[in-house]
Amino acid sequence: MSNKILELTDIKREFRMGSETVRALKGITFDVAAGEFITIMGSSGSGKTTLLNTLGCLDKPSSGTYLLDGVDISKLSRNELARLRNNKMGFVFQSYNLLARTSALENVELPLLYNPSVGAKERRERAMHALEAVELADRMDHKPNELSGGQQQRVAIARALVNQPVMILADEATGNLDSRTSYSIMALLQDLNEQQGKTIVFVTHEPDIATFSKRTITLRDGRILKDYPIEARRSAKEVLAALPASDDYKIN
Repeated sequence: MSNKILELTDIKREFRMGSETVRALKGITFDVAAGEFITIMGSSGSGKTTLLNTLGCLDKPSSGTYLLDGVDISKLSRNELARLRNNKMGFVFQSYNLLARTSALENVELPLLYNPSVGAKERRERAMHALEAVELADRMDHKPNELSGGQQQRVAIARALVNQPVMILADEATGNLDSRTSYSIMALLQDLNEQQGKTIVFVTHEPDIATFSKRTITLRDGRILKDYPIEARRSAKEVLAALPASDDYKIN
């Protein structure tokens, strides 16, 4: 039995913009094994956002084959894709996307509202456990404006975990954070990958952040430029421990 969670074969994505055809992806082929931690890198216009939308079943390719956990997404309806996303994936974004007037706990509960098999009590318990997992047990009742940027991103990661997905897709999740907080988030993701076996696909434009993953795929002009393992993978916890204790590196 294959342990591949993602299998992409000759994925192409084209858009019509007026009279022009934009070829965002030009034949992308790669696999991701269950439990891998990969980064996808590329400059603006390289196709990484289009690729992430494809991986997250937010968009279907124009041609090619995409198997998610053995399921061909081209054969699924919109409702089936929504269920697959809710059951298999957790999403983390650069802008956190938290509801401003609700507590951290209520924000984390949100994905479970779309799962009719989870009652109110279980929903609350699972949200509490997810916040405990990201070390925010003492911030459950705080609203986003009462949390730092790093804490808000941890709430977003807890929300991504609450449905117990097999894979986390993160889009520039450290893009709005200072260096120390970025390393703190990467340490958390490394723990989720190594201790819980979560498959993580992390989109970034920062080479420094990519060194915390196990493998990097670099895109250019809609094609894979390089696909290589990280030989000297860094530990985010060790990097954090080596930073000077100064105001410039205050933990958020």
